[in-house]
Amino acid sequence: MQPTGHCHNARPIARKCLRGVCMQDSVHPLEPFFHQAVRSSYEGKLGLHDPDLTGYVARLLCEFSEADKLYKVRDEMGHPIEELEAMILAADPVNGTAPSFDAERAMRKYIGDYALFVGGMYPEANIPGCRRRRPHPSLSELIRAGKESYFIVSQFNIFEYEQEAPLFARLSDGFERCILGLSLVREELNKRKALPPPELN
Repeated sequence: MQPTGHCHNARPIARKCLRGVCMQDSVHPLEPFFHQAVRSSYEGKLGLHDPDLTGYVARLLCEFSEADKLYKVRDEMGHPIEELEAMILAADPVNGTAPSFDAERAMRKYIGDYALFVGGMYPEANIPGCRRRRPHPSLSELIRAGKESYFIVSQFNIFEYEQEAPLFARLSDGFERCILGLSLVREELNKRKALPPPELN
């Protein structure tokens, strides 16, 4: 099972579409704004000088600022998968429903992105549009799932995935710091009322 829909990422590390990982050359209209906000927090406040990582997080904000992207993974009935446990099961090619190891990578990338975004931007778990039946995962659960997922993605380090692998290793290693940086971004964006809440279609 893979994330559905297309991405609007800009200036990615690898400019091509791989299974479940869309990379395009077009620039999202919000990217310059988000890039400045992320860079200000990550570099200016945390001393985290990693342009590739900063660019990745800025593009993540662009993607999840669109209403249909936060819960873009669907089950067999077409319903959004909202539970973290169900996402992890959908990423498992052995005991879960992932049809291939490439699908595992795509789903694990999505879980890492989801955990980073929610952990940094909505730590209080009041996510607009969410209709989950179970309690929202705690911050510690999001951190554990995010670190693990980005680590798994980093292990896909040959062939077409080789160039991206080191970035995901750094995202895994510094996951808590990345969440802290996003919380600082959130504070700044809240002052400007710049980030619309994601909604579930």
